Amino acid sequence: MKVYCGIDWAEKHHDIALVDEAGTVLAQRRIAESPQGYEELLTLLAEAGDSAEAPIPVAIETPRGLLVAQLRASGRRVFAINPLSASRYRDRHSVSRKKSDRQDAVVLANILRTDMALHRSLPADSHQAQAIAVLARGHQDAVWRIHRIGNELRSLLREYYPAFLTLFAGQEGGITCREARAVLKVAPTPAAARLLTVTELRAVLKSCGRIYHLQTWAERLHAGFREDQLRQQTPIEEAMGRQALALLAVLDAACQAAADLHQATVTAFRDHPDHDIVTSFPGLGELTAARLFAEIGDDRTRFTDARALKAYAGAAPITRASGRSRAVVHRRVKNRRLAAVGYIWAFASLTASSGARGHYDRRKEHGDRHSAALRNLYNRFLGCLFHCLATRQPYSEHLAFPTTDTGGSTAPRPPRTAAAVDA
Repeated sequence: MKVYCGIDWAEKHHDIALVDEAGTVLAQRRIAESPQGYEELLTLLAEAGDSAEAPIPVAIETPRGLLVAQLRASGRRVFAINPLSASRYRDRHSVSRKKSDRQDAVVLANILRTDMALHRSLPADSHQAQAIAVLARGHQDAVWRIHRIGNELRSLLREYYPAFLTLFAGQEGGITCREARAVLKVAPTPAAARLLTVTELRAVLKSCGRIYHLQTWAERLHAGFREDQLRQQTPIEEAMGRQALALLAVLDAACQAAADLHQATVTAFRDHPDHDIVTSFPGLGELTAARLFAEIGDDRTRFTDARALKAYAGAAPITRASGRSRAVVHRRVKNRRLAAVGYIWAFASLTASSGARGHYDRRKEHGDRHSAALRNLYNRFLGCLFHCLATRQPYSEHLAFPTTDTGGSTAPRPPRTAAAVDA
């Protein structure tokens, strides 16, 4: 008899339900978020016929957490059901819109009973790959936090300190760069900035690690701060300066966290066997490659073919056809982290690979816009990556992008070996 388990999780307790292949509820129980609660769950599963040879599959509405980690470590197939999907399934069992944690656990178990083939279990990635994913996602979150706080600080400075924005507009990173943060710390208001001398500005720039063109930078900042500009009233300007310093403290912490996580991510990824294969692709530095690897993992059974990987990354388009209407559009439901790193990868490859540049130019000639051409290029790279990881060989430029003759026509493709996998 086949048995399916559904878990409705919460912060302090979890509701468990077991159903058989006929839909009969075999057992229900609420367990605590504790070692004792986990032991109760194992006992409940064992009484229903769970064994190491035939573990009972589990459905839950989250892919993370201590309970999920323990279940994955035990070798069970864990299915992370999208909460929206679970809500739609709930309407199949009741139209009165009633809801309870016990009933939600039964609904999750029935999802596996009826449609387990339509849902994907969590990948069996190695612990090393999971650790890389934690670090890479943490770094990406830190970078996004820097952008968010930087935008808040920029909005504030525009209200009372536009000269500061102008002076650092051409610098890489803008007001989030180390020089801008160091100067803003000692000159949070226009009044304070006008009091700084060239020597003091030079010392501030040197203290933050800048080496080249110190004198030129100091003189330019000194002259810029002394130009006439619109000003807030003194009390308001000072209050805004204090607010800017508060945001600056948060920004400094985010920048430091990003730097620490950057180093930790790269160090962890270098020790993984897939490092050399992934980084062999043009446009993929170690950090970008680590972000990419964090989302695809090292479980090679996770994606049945390259098309599945492309769909997961959002690189493959979707077709909407109904009656006489037919439209091919880009995919919106996707792994957004993987899609974000894919845009960076494809864009960087334009200068690192002549084949990638040629492919991008051909897509533009056929009418694709910039983002669509990059997405198509990313789609092609993912096919190559899937094949290279499956066959354990590095990227090959001449196989991924066959050369063209002088007339501009594409030469015949070689056999589908190495990285020559079409989009």
